[in-house]
Amino acid sequence: MQRRTFLALAASALAQAPKRPNTLFILIDDLRYDALGCLGHPWLKTPHIDRLAKEGVIFRNAFVTTPLCSPSRASFMSGRWVNSHGIKSNGDNAALSHQLVSFSALQQKAGYETAYIGKLHMGNDDSPRPGFDHWVSFKGQGVYQNPTFNINGKPEPQEGFMTDLLNQQALTYLKQPRTKPFSLYLAHKAVHGPFTPPERHRDLYSDATITRHPNAQDDLTGKPVLQREIAVDGKKNPGQARGGPSNQTIRNQLRLIQAVDEGVGEILKLLEETKQLDRTLIIFTSDNGYFHGDHGLGDKRAAYEESIRIPFLARYPAWFKAGTSNDAVILNVDIAPTMMEIAGVKPPVEVRGKSLVPLFRGKATAVRPDFYCEYYEEAGFPRIPTWHAVRTDRYKYIEYPVNPDWSELYDLKADPFELKNLVADPVLAKEKKKLQLRLAQLRRETL
Repeated sequence: MQRRTFLALAASALAQAPKRPNTLFILIDDLRYDALGCLGHPWLKTPHIDRLAKEGVIFRNAFVTTPLCSPSRASFMSGRWVNSHGIKSNGDNAALSHQLVSFSALQQKAGYETAYIGKLHMGNDDSPRPGFDHWVSFKGQGVYQNPTFNINGKPEPQEGFMTDLLNQQALTYLKQPRTKPFSLYLAHKAVHGPFTPPERHRDLYSDATITRHPNAQDDLTGKPVLQREIAVDGKKNPGQARGGPSNQTIRNQLRLIQAVDEGVGEILKLLEETKQLDRTLIIFTSDNGYFHGDHGLGDKRAAYEESIRIPFLARYPAWFKAGTSNDAVILNVDIAPTMMEIAGVKPPVEVRGKSLVPLFRGKATAVRPDFYCEYYEEAGFPRIPTWHAVRTDRYKYIEYPVNPDWSELYDLKADPFELKNLVADPVLAKEKKKLQLRLAQLRRETL
């Protein structure tokens, strides 16, 4: 073949090759896996978020490896378990966060234009982190009304409601002309407390009935960790876990998703108008779940399903058939290697998550048969001690290093609400031993 003909054919093939997609990663704070219309909520209306499911896919078995904001966010960004990246609590993790090798940084090196807009939650240091061409964030938890943003290193006071302001920042960024594919990481403060929705949503769902899971009536038999005496601010609290949000608090938390939904609608409209929608992989998920009184608990942190399980929606027509559902087990640590593979870069050796690209493209039907979760006790939250757990498609085994007698074992198929601890059941003695060995193995593998 003549050189000129070969070069012409090569150029033609290159021109026809699909370009790398833009990536838009939307992270919500404390959103339960069942708190969306498309995920079966009985009265919550989220039409624009639901559009992602209608035109894409719902992953029904998505989980975080640590159900706590800062550790989970670090795992999303780095593809590493907490026992590897070292961000174990919601304290001041600024120094460690500056050292994280994020998927955005590697996308940037591979030719993507990268942006971070929203809540970082790594202490009060809101300065730009490595790997982002554009930066909008705020200190710590931030405030819902009239926050101050750090925009590319400069503090800029804002007027308005946090969610609306972050949505507007995202729209402004997406409107900019560019010659590279973009990677936008949009991290909302919503639906984190304090649960104060904007005025326009204050009275939504006032007559809606709050229906709780059966485990809200858990008598905690077989859960010594939730029955033990704890000390809060130096005072002993001998009572069982009997917390959890009120009905009004739950309504306010769910009201907060409405502004997020409106923003998703505006983003989809803009991407559609600018011919970018079908060239953009959109992922919508949460940094952890949230207890609505399940097992007498509020917040997150514990190893039960309502805490570790998250909503996960994705839209990209080239890969996902509209309106589909997928039961493969995926984790927050899988996002980073997925984004890296999309950008065409090899993950660092420390990355332990698995790329979801084969699953996304229909080249694989499963990612893993089981997974390891962990949590490390925080001084201000003594109710939940340090724990390690392994979850398979059927069983969950939880160990508390401070006291082996607190261990728990659940048959998730027979007991999806984790009401009956089977750790002492002789019928499951062999299964328990197998899970203990697997837990130790997975813990070593995730370092």
